[in-house]
Amino acid sequence: MPELPEVEVVRRGLERWVSGRTIDAVEVRHPRSIRRHTAGAADFAARLKGLRIGAARRRGKYLWLPVTGGGPASQTAAEGITPMVTPSVTHGLAILAHLGMSGQLLVQPEGAPDEKHLRIRVRFADELGTELRFVDQRTFGGLSLHDTVPGAADHLPDVIAHIARDPLDPAFDDAAFHDALRRRRTTIKRALLDQTLISGVGNIYADEALWRSRLHYERPTATFTRPRTAELLGHVRDVMNAALAVGGTSFDSLYVNVNGESGYFERSLDAYGREDEPCRRCGTPIRRRPWMNRSSYFCPRCQRPPRG
Repeated sequence: MPELPEVEVVRRGLERWVSGRTIDAVEVRHPRSIRRHTAGAADFAARLKGLRIGAARRRGKYLWLPVTGGGPASQTAAEGITPMVTPSVTHGLAILAHLGMSGQLLVQPEGAPDEKHLRIRVRFADELGTELRFVDQRTFGGLSLHDTVPGAADHLPDVIAHIARDPLDPAFDDAAFHDALRRRRTTIKRALLDQTLISGVGNIYADEALWRSRLHYERPTATFTRPRTAELLGHVRDVMNAALAVGGTSFDSLYVNVNGESGYFERSLDAYGREDEPCRRCGTPIRRRPWMNRSSYFCPRCQRPPRG
């Protein structure tokens, strides 16, 4: 599944090309893609018509678009210029996007041929000539409309209020994370993938951050000191920022930005996917071990397993 850098790349594209625009019509082409909107496809389309999209938001791997009642389009949109400044939005409703294994949010010219796995189309009430498409080969993802948490500055959908802030969020509390890490009494990779503790970190970036930190994935969280936690968080942020700089990690054509372009961070991975290749620090072959129906990649010399 896409992790924080991939979702953030999509969020930035949506903010540039979609935020500030008013929805004219919604076409749902596959019911599974709106299954989380329990009122059904007709209700989903009817409730969105005439609503204006606010600034695209993200928490961890979750992406949403706040929406408000319709009104006059912004001056830039009326002039045919992509709106770069988004009007303020009060709490109320938000379109939550769950990308799943293969979901893509693409901004396409209105006349472009439909993608084979096009599931939802959103048309806008302006003259920009582009539309938003949700494309999903495996139909594990989807869009849904939700109430937002009253008073939440980021217009957080209520269904994801339990998701922790991510390490790139300015409001992320490093000290509170350390205290929660110590109380959790688990192992470090399990903790990094716990979205109620820290969001946005998945299998790829957990392995990368642990390699940079010289930590084995089974290291008990109870052994972490504050300096060690701070060092690990620093590496988590570094690897995510590095991935963001090149558009995220795309192992296949499924993970793309809103213009359909792949990311290139897989070329810079130090651990993940490099089984039997030499460690970039010490030359020891990278190993892969089955882990929670996934795989963990690590250097057996740089990341020694905990004793006992």
